[in-house]
Amino acid sequence: MEKRKLGFWEIWNMSFGFLGIQMGFALQNANASRILQIFGADVHELSWFWIIAPLMGLIVQPIIGHYSDNTWGRFGRRKPYFLTGALLASIGLILMPQAEIFIAFMPALWVGAGMLMIMDASFNIAMEPFRALVGDNLRADQHTLGFSVQTALIGIGAVVGSWLPYVLNKWFGISNLATETSAVPQNLIYSFIIGALILVGSILITIFTTKEYSPEELAQFNDEKLHKEALGEKEKEAKLTDIFSDFAKMPETMRQLSWVQFFSWFGLFGMWVFSTPAIAQHIYGLSIDDTKSAEFQSAGDWVGIIFGVYNLVSAIVAFALPYIAKQIGRRKTHALSLVLGGIGLISMYFMPNKEALIFSMILVGFAWASILAMPYAILAGSIHPKKMGVYMGIFNFFIVIPQIVNALIGGPLVKYVYGDHAIYAIVMSGISFLIAAFLVIKVKDNVDTK
Repeated sequence: MEKRKLGFWEIWNMSFGFLGIQMGFALQNANASRILQIFGADVHELSWFWIIAPLMGLIVQPIIGHYSDNTWGRFGRRKPYFLTGALLASIGLILMPQAEIFIAFMPALWVGAGMLMIMDASFNIAMEPFRALVGDNLRADQHTLGFSVQTALIGIGAVVGSWLPYVLNKWFGISNLATETSAVPQNLIYSFIIGALILVGSILITIFTTKEYSPEELAQFNDEKLHKEALGEKEKEAKLTDIFSDFAKMPETMRQLSWVQFFSWFGLFGMWVFSTPAIAQHIYGLSIDDTKSAEFQSAGDWVGIIFGVYNLVSAIVAFALPYIAKQIGRRKTHALSLVLGGIGLISMYFMPNKEALIFSMILVGFAWASILAMPYAILAGSIHPKKMGVYMGIFNFFIVIPQIVNALIGGPLVKYVYGDHAIYAIVMSGISFLIAAFLVIKVKDNVDTK
């Protein structure tokens, strides 16, 4: 038996929840450093607060992947995790910019960091089951399309999330300055509330429009049988401790991709954490300790705009990726995209004004589109279908470990090596992309022979 070939809109609905997840993720990426600085965090401390994000991924995703592989009930296999993650993340989104309401119990900075932890744990609960759902529901020849549609929806959600604070301020007149009752501007507070509502709504659309295959149905498909025969596996009861043995037995392709992922996500983390202080200093000419002026808030809003640009580009490029990969191969497609992204990040150092940064982010958009699609498309063909969830979770190790490394050394590098000039952290991110581009050519792709 073969899995049914899904139509485009079926794949679209199946991945629609990613729009809401990424909208919340984009609000966090573009504004968490800004909010933490408003609450009193120094520039060189930012990466230490952000370490919460990859730590949550390291802990949560393999566990969620394991249990979603081995859970089946009246609500399905992956769906319960989508909904639980969305509800918890919405709480974090609503409360992070309003952390001052808890100031009677503890400093706003620590409450904000705690909400960041809740958001990241919750995004991770929802995210990897979505990745696994593509592997569950799609045939091998539709994997690239499936992950590309996810990337497009991620891009659309991220554009909305990134631009929302700027739009609320410029189009609707909602202030981007501190008030007597809140150090965090009202446009940020409202943006996070709107993001929480859209997150839950988009997840519900996927839940109500998508059917999951039961374990019995999956067992009848040819790709399941072929994997089982190739690996010589016998049926046994799955245990949580299997994560460690699965890690030890990961496919060769996954091991090779781990290094590509390391340098890709090391670069992304540096961009997310240090873009606001880098642009405030390097483009707006502000001092390192200026975190409350109108110019600093404008710099923060502009970071949202340019982050929206790279996400918008990624949404467009995502639709072209399957065609490009068919012509030149998935590895070369990913390598080319990473090179463009690396050039984009390095070019930020040379840009004369904030408007010129749009060009830099257009190039980053190519890399982001490919990072969200190509490694997963390459990986999916090398994974046993019954291990799709846990291996997608384990694959996340190679996303979170480089972020933890950057979180530990990024702040000290800015302070002691870069002389408190955060723009050099962005340049280092660009160099990291170029290293990843070189490494991806060496990856073994079971489908891609070009």
